[in-house]
Amino acid sequence: MTTHPEVLWAQRSSESDAEKNIVWLTVNLPNIDESSLQYRLTSTEVSFKASTTEKKVYEFSLPLFDEIDTEASLSKLTSRSFKATLRKKALKAEYWPRLTKEKMKSPFVKTDFEKWVDEDEQDGAAFEDDLGDMGGMGGMGGMGGMGGMGGMGGMGGMGGMGGMGDMGMGGMDFNKMMASMGGGAGAGPSSTDEADDDSDDDGPPPLEAVDTSA
Repeated sequence: MTTHPEVLWAQRSSESDAEKNIVWLTVNLPNIDESSLQYRLTSTEVSFKASTTEKKVYEFSLPLFDEIDTEASLSKLTSRSFKATLRKKALKAEYWPRLTKEKMKSPFVKTDFEKWVDEDEQDGAAFEDDLGDMGGMGGMGGMGGMGGMGGMGGMGGMGGMGGMGDMGMGGMDFNKMMASMGGGAGAGPSSTDEADDDSDDDGPPPLEAVDTSA
């Protein structure tokens, strides 16, 4: 008995841009044994057969609704799935009404809702081809060099600002200056207490008592 894998599909259409006139297919089958993969694409049909690392065999064959440009179509195997981008041969603004040539019961073929948009909304929708665009993204790994920013830790040296006595304050005794301000070294904690008194958590100040004997 043939076992069918889950096949997800979505599409875009264009009468002017061939790269946006495509069908996406995703065979949701993890752990495919690459040596067993048999993928065949003709202008009118797509077929797939492969076994997983658990030695279970999956396969399907689908006659396509319209012709495909096999030379411009792409495919890619990952550890989680097999993906294909099929280039529609005819440039048309209209969507295919279905994936297959004839109406047929294919419960294993499902809409890929992560990629699907309605025909009249596709112009404003984001377009990302898993195979056509992502291939060049590997170079982005070079961004890892940003790790060098860790050197900013050297800013800790700002603690040296404690030497303000050399910044034009002359021979002024800092302790005498603080004493003349009436706070001395204890001014720090007292300023914190004052800040706490102003906290909104304390609520509004109490109303003064009014003398009513007059």
